[in-house]
Amino acid sequence: MRLKSHWSALFCAVVALCFVRSGVAQVAEAADRGARPIGFGVGFSRYFLDYGPGRYMEGPVGRASVEVFHGFGIDGSARAIFMNTPPELTRMQQNTFLAGAYYESHPLIGRLRLFGRFAGGIGTIEFPSHNPLYTRDSYTVYAPSGGVEYPIVPKVFLRADYEYQFWRHYHGTNDLNPQGFTIGVTYYIQGMHPRRHSGY
Repeated sequence: MRLKSHWSALFCAVVALCFVRSGVAQVAEAADRGARPIGFGVGFSRYFLDYGPGRYMEGPVGRASVEVFHGFGIDGSARAIFMNTPPELTRMQQNTFLAGAYYESHPLIGRLRLFGRFAGGIGTIEFPSHNPLYTRDSYTVYAPSGGVEYPIVPKVFLRADYEYQFWRHYHGTNDLNPQGFTIGVTYYIQGMHPRRHSGY
């Protein structure tokens, strides 16, 4: 296990998630005073594994976010890529637990909004192995991403994004680079700023 190499990333992820939790509590308490937007989202991802050529798998993702200042915010996400394992692989699962910061634009084209995010945390992978005692490992993961959101009903936004992951030092100095698209929805429970969410 490469646990020592990513204590710092785990610490950063935990701290950021604590800030998200704190932000959630503050927003809930301030709902009647025009609180900052807080969102909960779910989605479905299709990812290129970077483990053998042309191999893709799918899985769900969950996310929570809170805006901090004029489009800048913090969030946390958990993703599990475990569905439709390729027949060439006897076992495969890639999980990530990330916390990060994002910027979301004002509506640009109609009600369409762009966003960018940079996150870090821990990734775990299960893989085929000739050693039955070594079929799972964990790594430090960094992941930039970007995408769009579009309102479909009050407080509910359709969300699509692309993410590129860096699993640090997967084989020596080489990184593993899973990447893929996610389609989902975000529900903003309160604090919808009229200037930023002018669609509704």
